[in-house]
Amino acid sequence: MRPLFHSRLINGPFGDPGLYIPFQFTHRALLFDLGDLAGLSPRNILKISHVFVTHTHMDHFVGFDRLLRLHLGRSRTLHLYGPPGFCDNVAGKLAAYTWNLVDNYGYSLELEVNEISPAAVMTRTYSCRNKFGPETDALRRSFEGCLHEEPGFSVTAAVLDHGIPCLALSLTERFHINIIKNGLDRLGLGPGPWLNEFKNALWEERDPAGDFSVPAAEGGPVRKFALGALAEEIALVTPGQKITYVTDVADTPENREQIQALAADCDQLFIEAAFLDADREMALDKHHLTARQAGELAALAGAKQFTVFHFSPRYTGQADSLVAEADRAFKDAQAPARPA
Repeated sequence: MRPLFHSRLINGPFGDPGLYIPFQFTHRALLFDLGDLAGLSPRNILKISHVFVTHTHMDHFVGFDRLLRLHLGRSRTLHLYGPPGFCDNVAGKLAAYTWNLVDNYGYSLELEVNEISPAAVMTRTYSCRNKFGPETDALRRSFEGCLHEEPGFSVTAAVLDHGIPCLALSLTERFHINIIKNGLDRLGLGPGPWLNEFKNALWEERDPAGDFSVPAAEGGPVRKFALGALAEEIALVTPGQKITYVTDVADTPENREQIQALAADCDQLFIEAAFLDADREMALDKHHLTARQAGELAALAGAKQFTVFHFSPRYTGQADSLVAEADRAFKDAQAPARPA
């Protein structure tokens, strides 16, 4: 089975946080956090359509300039999401530059900036053609957990406590559609962009009896199938994957409750482990998790796999110790309780 998303951390566990999530078979990617982007090629950065920033400490936001520079001069909209104060943070970055020459650009970049509070999402649009002044008055909608939704997937968030509000994020695929090559061959159909439209039709739950048009292989005439009958021949539908990303949070009962709910039964959990548990007082003071706490939270959430990252530089050369502590805590929390 080939998953729709192939997530990977941009940097090593001591580097800036950032999770790059490219789409299979599509020139597109999502990004969780916007730290140092040196680990991504310009080609990969240009695939990014949506960026979700947990908070604007420098190691989570310093990559904004590189993202902006590579997308300038292109006709597209970049969608950015962040915690309270995010619109002012982005506006401050944009105001640091002089934009007197952007009238010469043939294409206009737009930034749709979404600021998330526990109760609402505020959206402003900044246009290159307007020298990145805000294009619109702020639009507001209620926030009930979902930040972005498309037919095939959604991105949800929780607002956690890091001494400041900090987002935790989950990407959930509704269900996964594997294309059966033998089925395509039996019907004389070739691969192509039409398969994305076919998948969207299934995600949108269109009428199975409705017509679906497919170009035949090698440029032949258009052929029509009943959507449901075509799906029976060429599609294997399996449960979608869920990827959760948690970083820069204090170990508090409220945070634990929200993390457990957001990450419940995820296939892959990326979770910070800034400190060893021997230094848990320091971790609490700095509003971070220890490796032991990360492992416990992964077990409580029922994560199938988890990866720890965002290690404090004080443990340089001790990465194995942080990973081992998290793994032990995960296994201990999963172990059945012994009878008294």
